Amino acid sequence: MTRVGILGAPRPVPRAWVAPLGGALVIALALPLFVLAGWRLTGWAIAAVLWLGVQGFGLLLGRLRPGPDRLAASGALAFGMMLRLLAVLAVLLAVAASNRDVGLAAALVYGAAYTAELGLSLAGYYNQEPTA
Repeated sequence: MTRVGILGAPRPVPRAWVAPLGGALVIALALPLFVLAGWRLTGWAIAAVLWLGVQGFGLLLGRLRPGPDRLAASGALAFGMMLRLLAVLAVLLAVAASNRDVGLAAALVYGAAYTAELGLSLAGYYNQEPTA
């Protein structure tokens, strides 16, 4: 009998476009909210540009094929994933330092989009049948 860990058996990777599309939908739905509430669109725009930049950089990283025999690609992928996080954090901190309200709006919109993407990724992964 095979022992299955706390997170279950391995599953195939879900479709790559579903989760980012969910995050983009959150950002798109935030725009009318900003307009109707009369909030400054700068925070929304910063979050949208960050989202597009991170997704574009993710597409570049997706071209790397890590593996045990491709150590350089594995290292570049790991470094790139950390760099995405640090870049978003640095931009949001700089914006919040210059204008607290705009920084908070950008962080909330980006955070909501990231949460939607993560949730859809997890749902897509755990809705797949285990391979083992």
